[in-house]
Amino acid sequence: RMEGYGSYTLPTGAEYRGSLWDGMFHGKGELQLIKGGGYRALWDRGRPTQGKYTFTDGLEFDEEKWPYCDGYDRRFYTEICLGFKPPGIPQLTNLDPPKIIPEGCYDCGDGFYNPETRVVVDYKRKFLRNADNDEHEWILRTCRRAWDIPLEHKPKP
Repeated sequence: RMEGYGSYTLPTGAEYRGSLWDGMFHGKGELQLIKGGGYRALWDRGRPTQGKYTFTDGLEFDEEKWPYCDGYDRRFYTEICLGFKPPGIPQLTNLDPPKIIPEGCYDCGDGFYNPETRVVVDYKRKFLRNADNDEHEWILRTCRRAWDIPLEHKPKP
């Protein structure tokens, strides 16, 4: 079994780098996700005892002091870091400019969703998952649709 310091790539493509003991994550280590972001933690026999998740844009999740998208401040993290755009130019997602959504699809955050096939693909069109009924309903109710997005900003005269 693996012991000492090393790295291990999971079947999902995520990679763990850190201390191992008896084939388990044990001690300080970080789980790097393939889409970016990661979870740095202190592990005890394969289970995290304390840790912090960092998103791909550098935002760190803090369960107790979470300032991002609470009921009072609805700014995206990039707006917090870089400031607001001029009036009349909307910022629709944390990514700026946002991804262009294929016709008939929705942007569900980690990729595009086609409601006809019920398939979610990543932004490079690689298969991620089939959506169950709950996810299907949530996406239809809350996510950006291709036909709602103006193709380019045209300032008013």
